[in-house]
Amino acid sequence: MSRKYFGTDGIRGRVGEFPITPDFMLKLGWAAGMAFRKHGKCRILIGKDTRISGYMFESALEAGLSAAGADVMLLGPMPTPAIAYLTRTFQAQAGIVISASHNPHHDNGIKFFSGQGTKLPDEVELMIEELLDAPMSVVESSQLGKVSRINDAAGRYIEFCKSSVPSNTSFAGLKVVLDCANGAAYKVAPSVFRELGAQVSVLSAEPDGLNINADCGSTHVAALQAAVVAQQADLGIAFDGDADRVLMVDHTGALVDGDELLFIIARDLQQRGKLRGGVVGTLMSNLGLELALAELEIPFVRAKVGDRYVIAELLARDWQIGGENSGHLVCFQHTTTGDAIIAALQVLLAVRRDGQSLAQARLALRKCPQVLVNVRFAGTVDPLEHPAVQEASARVTEQMAGRGRVLLRKSGTEPLVRVMVEGDDETQVRGYADELAKIVAQVCA
Repeated sequence: MSRKYFGTDGIRGRVGEFPITPDFMLKLGWAAGMAFRKHGKCRILIGKDTRISGYMFESALEAGLSAAGADVMLLGPMPTPAIAYLTRTFQAQAGIVISASHNPHHDNGIKFFSGQGTKLPDEVELMIEELLDAPMSVVESSQLGKVSRINDAAGRYIEFCKSSVPSNTSFAGLKVVLDCANGAAYKVAPSVFRELGAQVSVLSAEPDGLNINADCGSTHVAALQAAVVAQQADLGIAFDGDADRVLMVDHTGALVDGDELLFIIARDLQQRGKLRGGVVGTLMSNLGLELALAELEIPFVRAKVGDRYVIAELLARDWQIGGENSGHLVCFQHTTTGDAIIAALQVLLAVRRDGQSLAQARLALRKCPQVLVNVRFAGTVDPLEHPAVQEASARVTEQMAGRGRVLLRKSGTEPLVRVMVEGDDETQVRGYADELAKIVAQVCA
């Protein structure tokens, strides 16, 4: 059964445009409350990032959940993985995150976690969708849900993050610059790294509701790169708006992406005899990651793009680590979902154990030139099904003669077609990517 509202990462869109409206969120809260009440007493946590519309949607969800008889516990601004963790520890039936992740402030969305801190099972998402199309009712007043606030949520999550490293861990002498994207990590991330002994400088940790992800964070790393070099820091860490993605910058100012971070973590686990199975990447993972892992005899498989697919593959294979080059890294040995702070801590541990700098640690992975071009589209026509696009993709693939690959896919969170070309000749790769993007744009016009 196809989904009407849920995409690959919850429900997301522009604020004020259906379904990202207060009335829909009221109904969504009610539908979620009714779905989870089928399993008995219902307690649901709500957390959010720092965008201004979060206040409005938090209130609407709260009202809908209460109308369905669900008790609500409010967390306030917290990283997405914190909601996953706290949902487990409070033994709630579900957690709700109000966030549009790395998108601008004018977007927002809803993600759900199960009581185990994982993505919702398909059958539960479908149940919520069915209820969204049903008439809304209100339980008897004596059965209405109550609302409370968890005042120590940040402290609980900070301690959880610190517990992912050995108790004797000290990052004393390490100079780190954090870019918090004016988002959900603005309070907890600096505390975690400072309490573990690092010397921390912080960028973009003054959210005003409108500046989340604005020229900062993991989608705009120029300011972090400049700060790391200017402050002669050892490295920089960039989070996205809801702190489930992380990218890094080495001491030279060079960007270290998710593929490289994943490789550093996997190699460290293997060296310590603690790697279970292999590594899950995605269709967008650089070919260099696959080759570098092969040299270490670490198995590697590709899932569809999207953390839910990476997680599904990890669960199916009983493996521990996987992720995307965008920086969404999953460390199942510590948590149940992508967690930027925990992933960053594992990278810092790895380079400390090897006595290397981040710049040195990444050298064993030689990335192949990869060019990604985003093409915006509108309407209901699927540009990837257009004959001209398919013919061009096949022609470029044939011309690369086995020395590269082409991937065209639609974003799961934005109205974009992502055109990716990868190969051993950067000039050729860029030419092919621009050629394909031009054809896609013509079809979308």
